[in-house]
Amino acid sequence: MTSTDNRDPSPVRQGLSGVTTFAAAVLLFVAGLLAFLQGLSAVLNDELFVVGPEYTYAFDTTTWGWIHLVVGILGILISIGMMTGATWARVSAIVIAGISIVANFLWLPYYPWWSILIIALDVIVIWAVTTWRTD
Repeated sequence: MTSTDNRDPSPVRQGLSGVTTFAAAVLLFVAGLLAFLQGLSAVLNDELFVVGPEYTYAFDTTTWGWIHLVVGILGILISIGMMTGATWARVSAIVIAGISIVANFLWLPYYPWWSILIIALDVIVIWAVTTWRTD
């Protein structure tokens, strides 16, 4: 007789779930750290960033720096919460990664390749958090 339940309670499967959780937390930590460093360099030295033409949503690079600093700090704190297994951190990780995607989309005119890299990292974080199994 076969069971329709696809869950595998084996220790290997449970270990992989823990690894996925940890990997998602580490990815969020890296994305937060990169956003923090990006924001820090924008705040400390406006001339470091190449400012392109004016856009409808144009901000001063110092303003962008503060936005990235806040998003980065929140991402780092949430990733620490994920490493401790906090349930609130899973939902918060999805929210902060989504905010980071929007912030980096708006940052595209300034540094397109960097923004695309961070957006891809945030998408991976969202995928990892939403697909890991807690059982």
